[in-house]
Amino acid sequence: MLSLVLAAALLSDPVSTAVSLPTDRAPLHGTLLAPSETRAAALIIAGSGPTDRDGNSPLGVSASSYRLLAEGLAAHGVATVRTDKRGIAASAFAGGREEDLRFTHYSDDARAWAAETARLTGQPCAWLIGHSEGALVALVAAGEADEAICGLVLLSGAGRPIGAVLREQLATAPEPFLSQALSILAELEAGRPVAEVPPQLAALFRPSVQPYMISWLPLDPAALVAAYDGPVMIGHGATDIQVGVADAQALAAARPDATLKLWDGVNHLLKIAPADRAANAATYSNPDLPLAPGVVDDIAGFILEAR
Repeated sequence: MLSLVLAAALLSDPVSTAVSLPTDRAPLHGTLLAPSETRAAALIIAGSGPTDRDGNSPLGVSASSYRLLAEGLAAHGVATVRTDKRGIAASAFAGGREEDLRFTHYSDDARAWAAETARLTGQPCAWLIGHSEGALVALVAAGEADEAICGLVLLSGAGRPIGAVLREQLATAPEPFLSQALSILAELEAGRPVAEVPPQLAALFRPSVQPYMISWLPLDPAALVAAYDGPVMIGHGATDIQVGVADAQALAAARPDATLKLWDGVNHLLKIAPADRAANAATYSNPDLPLAPGVVDDIAGFILEAR
């Protein structure tokens, strides 16, 4: 016979359930992680590239940050849905052709998932937790009034249009690639596709991805967060080597009433890491490394206090 302590522990374990959402092409797929008593619900929105529901990518990321975040939030009574975005992993068939993808596909999907998250968990609305590019997806999704969205948690997000971020990241590229990249970027910002792209820049500017970039480049995170009137938390690690703390501060300056959390010694994937780039990057492939202390507590505390 189970002890009362063990029985209580088993009853309190969160339940993981596969969930899906229909789209115009094929279903999107995700995971609902629900505690035995749900106090609030949230949708975790992935960052850029082929990032899956757990926060992993075939481009060398296996830190499982989103799975760890979901598990941590469940311990606080916050149910989460985390998803494979269209074109990625189990949602691959919903992707379609790369040249047909637009930023609004992701924000429309986020709104639909928010409503489904609320329905699945019996909550009146769901919080959007956007990480990296997912923070911008959350901002665009919340820009259209939607009662299914409780508020926003923006993690490791840019505070400037992506063109400014790309220029910063490209600054160390050697010539002639730097000049070529900056010229292509300027054309895309003007809404003009570039047919001829040097092979060395194809990963970033290949013609098939340019329509998506043209839809992405005009978006200004600071302007979007200023225009949003719901509750907002901004969380950022001080040793983020992909997006600097200045971006979090820019978002906070645009929304002075937002809750700003700056985590010392925490990197882009929300794990403890030094500023040294090689040691920092080593955490990207370590799923056994937990999220940094305080990250889950701060997010859960904000959600539960603001609900």
